[in-house]
Amino acid sequence: MKNIQIRNAHLEDLPVLLGFEQEIIKAERPFDVTLKEDPISYYDLKAMILDQEASVVVAEVDGKVVASGYAISKRARHYLNHEYYAYLGFMYTDDQYRGMGINAKIVEALKSWSLERKFKEIRLTVYNDNLPAIKAYEKVGFKKHIIEMRLE
Repeated sequence: MKNIQIRNAHLEDLPVLLGFEQEIIKAERPFDVTLKEDPISYYDLKAMILDQEASVVVAEVDGKVVASGYAISKRARHYLNHEYYAYLGFMYTDDQYRGMGINAKIVEALKSWSLERKFKEIRLTVYNDNLPAIKAYEKVGFKKHIIEMRLE
């Protein structure tokens, strides 16, 4: 196994992270006909990196940034038994580095950040037909909870 290090993202990582974001969009486009045409962006990564109330982490292998993820605080719906929860997103691992447990290390770092802030719940969203992602998240302990449906 290669030397994998998880660390907080820095502004200097932004060009690589913006590339990851476009790869995520490209991978998700087949699952979501409602996405606008390119160019689009999901995140304000610079603001998230600078935000003390968010955690953007990267995985480095031999000094190269190869994966990413974030955790942010989100307000829960008023009828739930928790006021806030940690929401994970921006989960990406470069194709060449998949299958090495890097995503699990990213999730573990974000889980630690979330627990330090006393969140009782951690959530993420994934497309129902994105079976590889679902399997990866189930492998690190996530369980299916709800399916969002749409009607045109």
